[in-house]
Amino acid sequence: MNAAHIFIALAAAIPALAQTSATLARSRASFDLIVHQPYPEAAKLFGPEGERAWAGSHWNPEFLHPQPAADVEGAVFTIQHGSMKAVWVSSLRDLDARHLQYVYFLPNLLVTVIDVRFQPSGAGATNVNVVYTRSALTLEGNEHVATLSRGDQAAGKEWQLALDDYLITNRQNRRP
Repeated sequence: MNAAHIFIALAAAIPALAQTSATLARSRASFDLIVHQPYPEAAKLFGPEGERAWAGSHWNPEFLHPQPAADVEGAVFTIQHGSMKAVWVSSLRDLDARHLQYVYFLPNLLVTVIDVRFQPSGAGATNVNVVYTRSALTLEGNEHVATLSRGDQAAGKEWQLALDDYLITNRQNRRP
């Protein structure tokens, strides 16, 4: 296909995309957590590998890149999401700026951006702000965006409980 054919195909698709995009759902939800760890330790808990420790059995990333699995910028992994497999990318991992970001998509349904920012809070604690932005890719994706967005509202409390339980258990297991 030459450049003229590509241009014609794109020009033909733009009106359909514009008409469809006006009806596609988009949501944004945020929540805050307190991790009772200094920032360097808290940040480790928010990588795909680090989350295995506290996020529950549903969090089981299968790494495509890198091999062996590592929490690095550019990591690509999948997560089983119900009957579908979500493809995730660690799109930003700037530990100096205290900022992580992930993008995942469910093909032909939605794209989710998860933005995680850290702020040290006194001795041995870190405030964490998590923002989910979900965008439907198709009309069918609208329902998924709505359902997942409702879950995002409760996620802060769930994450806080899971992190607290993990940290308490981890401290108890380290005692002599």
